[in-house]
Amino acid sequence: MRRSPTFERPLVITVLMLLAAAYATHWWWTRKPTTRHGAGASAAARARQLRTPLVRLATALGIDTRAERQARNWEAGAVGEKRAAGRLAPLARQGWALRYDLALPPGEGPANVDALAISPNGAVFVLDPKLWTSRYPVTVRTGRVWHGDHDVTSWITSARDEAAAVSRALGVPVTAIVAIEGAPLVGPHGRPAAELSFRGVRIVPATVLPAVLREAARVPGQRRAADLVAAADRTLPPYTQR
Repeated sequence: MRRSPTFERPLVITVLMLLAAAYATHWWWTRKPTTRHGAGASAAARARQLRTPLVRLATALGIDTRAERQARNWEAGAVGEKRAAGRLAPLARQGWALRYDLALPPGEGPANVDALAISPNGAVFVLDPKLWTSRYPVTVRTGRVWHGDHDVTSWITSARDEAAAVSRALGVPVTAIVAIEGAPLVGPHGRPAAELSFRGVRIVPATVLPAVLREAARVPGQRRAADLVAAADRTLPPYTQR
């Protein structure tokens, strides 16, 4: 009787294990819990979308994929947004209205507003938290914004564009603030900076965001806060619906 090569049995076991893992991943994927809206919801949802069953299987086998790297970046964004929400929580007890992960009105583009803050006296702010590694500083030079050697200008100007869209929706001026978690801010001549500014966007450390908002809100807005909150809830619905 001719015997099968010795390598066939381990190969069959490996294939069966892979098939079982793929089935389990598919089962989880089709029954994953629905997404709730709130701080970091869109970023977390995007990370889940990127982690398809095949991507999860590749990761389980130790294979690094571009989709998995992107998912980790989106997860970091969700963490940054949740941390910012935690820091802003005391403002809610002081009469501020805080809204997270909001959709822009139709025609204003597919982007979402990470956080919207309305002070008790009607000042309005669009907040864009970022969680970036502390290994590289954030600088403004040569007319661009940099995190180390990575050009992040578009990430900063997107906050300005979102603030402009919210301003049109609410009919009042809106200030754009990018809150950086982790990475230090560095100004001219390599000196640490308490704040940076770029094309109308304020760039501040996330740790001081509540204090920055309180100071900026000393100037009253143009409409009653209650009216602005009602308008925001009507025109800026939750971005993540499931």
